[in-house]
Amino acid sequence: MAEYKIKDLETLTGVKAHTIRIWEKRYGFVNPDRTDTQIRTYSNQELTMLLNVAMLNKTGMKISHIAQLNSDEIASKVWEIKSSPNDELGIEKLILALVEMDEVLFHKTLSDLVQSVGLFNTFLDYLIPFLDRIGIMWLVGSINTAQEHFISHLIRQRVIAETDKLDIPSKTEAPIMLFLPEHEWHEISLLFYQYILRKNGINTVYLGQSLPFDSLVECIDKIQPKAILTSWLTSVDEKFMINYFKNLGREAKSIKIYAGGYQIGKHSEALKDMVHQINDIKVLSKLFTI
Repeated sequence: MAEYKIKDLETLTGVKAHTIRIWEKRYGFVNPDRTDTQIRTYSNQELTMLLNVAMLNKTGMKISHIAQLNSDEIASKVWEIKSSPNDELGIEKLILALVEMDEVLFHKTLSDLVQSVGLFNTFLDYLIPFLDRIGIMWLVGSINTAQEHFISHLIRQRVIAETDKLDIPSKTEAPIMLFLPEHEWHEISLLFYQYILRKNGINTVYLGQSLPFDSLVECIDKIQPKAILTSWLTSVDEKFMINYFKNLGREAKSIKIYAGGYQIGKHSEALKDMVHQINDIKVLSKLFTI
């Protein structure tokens, strides 16, 4: 069973720890266990309750009124929120869909957001903050592998579907080659890079996850891309990463290498002479249209 500390709940629900303590003491919304050192720990059920209360409160319902509702009445009112398009509650709905592994809620929330603000703004304003907020859930081990695959698959599926709606760009110029290094499986950012480039009419070749280095070199020789674009999230030794990009730069010769992801940012100083770091995906397409 998952165990959250109050700071984890603050991150996930957006409700300040001080407010959570007040809600606990005054209204009894949650009833945490305590460790031997009197540190509060909360369960998935209590996280869900706080998410529900926070959503109701965010729509204008006073806490004193919510406290008078029984669990069925709260569930009924939250269902109304789930069923209605509301951009302000997008992240909360996505987190609730993850906790409950509710595919219908996730798809509906994502579809409402895409229809309202487009995939680009949905990714920037909702999916990235959502992924940042649930990162704490991986750290405390409250999301198992099945849940991680569940949510990643749904996001991946939607980005691919939106990309498939775009016209295939003309091959009048050399393409941008996109790939993930061997043993790197976190594909969502790279898929979104592909979407942005295709949406702006830029020719791309997408090679996907965990590409062996020898195969990458063969593709570079065959296609002669305008640039190479990758992402790196999985933790590796800095020396390994430096050697990887040194070797890639040697094989790519004068072809520019662009990279994003947490590990690239973490080792940016060591990689600065080998990689052009992607700091802002809002200007990604402009890098290749000059």
